[in-house]
Amino acid sequence: MRSTNSAEPWTEQGLGPFGPAALKPYSRTRFATDGSALLKIYVGIDPEGRRQREVATVERAAPLGIAVPAVLATGNDEAGSWTAFRVVDGTPCSVSTHSAIEEYIGHVAAVSRRLHRPVADATPGSGWEARRAGVVSSHQFLLDQFSPRCRSLPWWAVLSEALQPIDSHPVVRLHGDLKPEHLLIDGERLHVVDWEASACGPAVLDYTDVVFHLVRDLLYGGMPPARVPVDLLIRLPFGGPVLAWRLLLWLDRRRTQDIDLITAHDVYRLAAEEQVASAYRSLAQTVALLRAAGVPR
Repeated sequence: MRSTNSAEPWTEQGLGPFGPAALKPYSRTRFATDGSALLKIYVGIDPEGRRQREVATVERAAPLGIAVPAVLATGNDEAGSWTAFRVVDGTPCSVSTHSAIEEYIGHVAAVSRRLHRPVADATPGSGWEARRAGVVSSHQFLLDQFSPRCRSLPWWAVLSEALQPIDSHPVVRLHGDLKPEHLLIDGERLHVVDWEASACGPAVLDYTDVVFHLVRDLLYGGMPPARVPVDLLIRLPFGGPVLAWRLLLWLDRRRTQDIDLITAHDVYRLAAEEQVASAYRSLAQTVALLRAAGVPR
């Protein structure tokens, strides 16, 4: 796994040729024409940090009994920050029906049982590295992910206070992005891909990310808020303050004005909710209103 100075350094390692690139917000992916490999070029936010984090995490996830794609080569050179993975067989999880969502949540739980084990030296932060100096608390790790301007918004103090209890939660390894398309089913085997958002923190972060993305994507796909499958979502561990944080983080990464659509009262109401079903219904209603206001997915 070495870098080269050629325009396409992976060719010197016997990889490729690769087909046209599929563009995503923070990456470009290309499949080898023979179907054997996937090339991922990291772009946008901290491409080199994401490359290093994903490669290191994939190598550590396999010993935990999690099926992951093998890293064939990786580098940081004229081609940018990139990694070539061996393609794994499997079909992405679906959320097109109630039973498919139930199966997806079951797979999330199965992966989480292997990931969310106590780790003696785990400290909050991106990746799975232990941070010996300057370690921040779990709630501060979450707050640090916002853009600087959020600190002056009316809801900042409300969210900061609401998040502080998570500092008492055990710090575990997190995948960070357990979307349906990142869980591939191959017969009886489950493969887990796309580890660039890996982190250490309270387990509720992984579960909340799953719930948020599922609710958002169902609503943006046209599902009415009343039909969101709350009966399935309540099977995952819940944290109201983290749910409020995830909603706000999404808005902070959309258009500049979108974060101003949420008030301090909105944040307090969601963060203080103790009933799981009520919190998820409130999330669905809020996201539906934001969609109607034109917030992009």
